[in-house]
Amino acid sequence: MGNREWREFGRTEVIDNTLNPDFVRKFMLDYFFEDGKKGDLPLVCRSVGGDYGVIQMTSLRSEKALGGIQGKKCGTIIVKAEELNNCRESVMMQFCGNKLDKKDFFGKSDPFLVFYRSNEDGTFTICHKTEVVKNTLNPVWQAFKIPVRALCNGDYDRCHDFIGEFSTSYRELSRGQSQFNVYEVINPKKKVKKKNYLNSGTVTLLSFLVDVEVTFLDYIKGGTQINFTVAIDFTASNGNPAQPTSLHYMSPYQLNAYAMALKAVGEIIQDYDSDKMFPALGFGAKLPPDGRISHEFALNGNPQNPYCAGIEGVMEAYYQSLKSVQLYGPTNFSPVINHVARYAASVKDGSQYFVLLIITDGVISDMAQTKESIVNASCLPMSIIIVGVGPAEFDAMIELDGDEIRISSRGRYAERDIVQFVPFRDYIDRTGNHILSMARLAKDVLAEIPDQFLSYMRTRGIKPSPAPPPYTPPGQPLQTQI
Repeated sequence: MGNREWREFGRTEVIDNTLNPDFVRKFMLDYFFEDGKKGDLPLVCRSVGGDYGVIQMTSLRSEKALGGIQGKKCGTIIVKAEELNNCRESVMMQFCGNKLDKKDFFGKSDPFLVFYRSNEDGTFTICHKTEVVKNTLNPVWQAFKIPVRALCNGDYDRCHDFIGEFSTSYRELSRGQSQFNVYEVINPKKKVKKKNYLNSGTVTLLSFLVDVEVTFLDYIKGGTQINFTVAIDFTASNGNPAQPTSLHYMSPYQLNAYAMALKAVGEIIQDYDSDKMFPALGFGAKLPPDGRISHEFALNGNPQNPYCAGIEGVMEAYYQSLKSVQLYGPTNFSPVINHVARYAASVKDGSQYFVLLIITDGVISDMAQTKESIVNASCLPMSIIIVGVGPAEFDAMIELDGDEIRISSRGRYAERDIVQFVPFRDYIDRTGNHILSMARLAKDVLAEIPDQFLSYMRTRGIKPSPAPPPYTPPGQPLQTQI
C-alpha cells in the first residue's frame, strides 16, 4: 500500500452460523475525485477463525473471491457503493403486527421486520432490522430512527419492495398512521396453494415523524458561542525549567513542548471562539509570595479576570508564570474541570458551549476525583481536550478519553463522552521541533467536538436559532430576484 498508513475505519456486525451473511451496518466514506488512488477502498475480510485477506474495491460494485486459506475456496464477497444524496432528514417510525402466521410448533412466532432499500441498479440492499419480539402474533416493535438517505437515498418514491412480505415507499409511509398504512402480509406460497387465502396478518404503521438533521455549523450560524479555556500543567514531573531536559525549558532558539502544543492547538481552536479572549489557568505550582500550592491559578496573575487576548496573550502569560511560580505538585485535573463546569452549569439554553484544553505531561494524581468531575460535567454544555506532551505513557489519559469504556464514578456513568485525548508527540518530527502535519493535528484535536456538542443539544431538545440575515451596508438597495 505504498507509504500510506491504513487505519481501521469500521467493521460490520458479526452474523453467527451462516455462510451467506447479509450485513446491515453501512459506512459513509469520502471519495476524492481529484486523486483516484484515494478512492480505492481496501477491505480486510475477517472471521473468528482468521483473516481471508485484503480486497481492493475499485468500482461501485465489486465482487471478489476471498483468499487467506491455502488450498481452500473461501467464497466471494460483494461490496456495493452508492453516491449519497445531500438529504439531511431523518425519520422516526414504529410498526406493529396483527394476527401474523404461527410459525413455532409449541409456541407462537418470534417476528421481526427486515427493511430493504432498492438501489439504482434495481437490486436490493438490507438497511434495517427491527428487534425480535418473542412468542407473539401481535408484535409491537420499538420505534427506530433512520436517515432518509439510508432508507431511500433521498428518493421519496424509491420502493422498498419487500418489508417482510409487503411493499411500500417512503412517500406512502410519510402519510403517517392511516388506512393507507395498514399492510397485508402476503405469503406467496400460501397464495398459490389456497384459493381462499386472504393474508398472513397485517402490519400497521403506528407513527412516522420526520426530523431534519442539524449540524454543528447550524448552531454556530445561529449564534451559539464557543468558549475555550486553557489549563497548563506546572507540576515538578515536567522537570526543572532551568534545565534543557525540562518540558518547560525556555530556549531562546525554539519553543518548548508546552509552548509548541499551545501555539499549534490554540491557533486551531481560536477560530471557533468569537471574542478570542481565553481564560488561561495553571495547576500544580507554588505561587508567590507565600508559596501557596494552587491547582487553579490565573496565568496572568489576575484571578478576577484571567482572560488573555488570543493565543499570543496566553503564550505571554504562560512565559511570565514560568518566571514567577515554582513547579510543584501533585497533578490534579479536577479543580480546572470544576472551574469550567461552574460556568457551563449556568448556561443551559444552548447559547454557549464550553471547551477546556488541558496540556499535561500525563502524570495524574487525582484520578478518582477527575473521573467524578468528568461524570458531573457530562450533563453540561462542555467538552475537554487533553493534549499530552513529552515521552511519558498516557494510559491514564486514554482511560479518561472513554472511547472504549464509558467513564464512571461511584456507580454513575458519564451521560456522554466529553473527553478527547491527543498525544502531541505523534504529530512532531524526531527532533521535537517541527509539526509534521497541521492538518492532521487540527482534524484529530477537533475530531470529537462536533459530535459531543450535538449530543448535548439533542438530548436537551435544543434546536439551533435561525441564522441572521446577511449584512447589508447602509444605503445599499436590496436585490430581489424574480
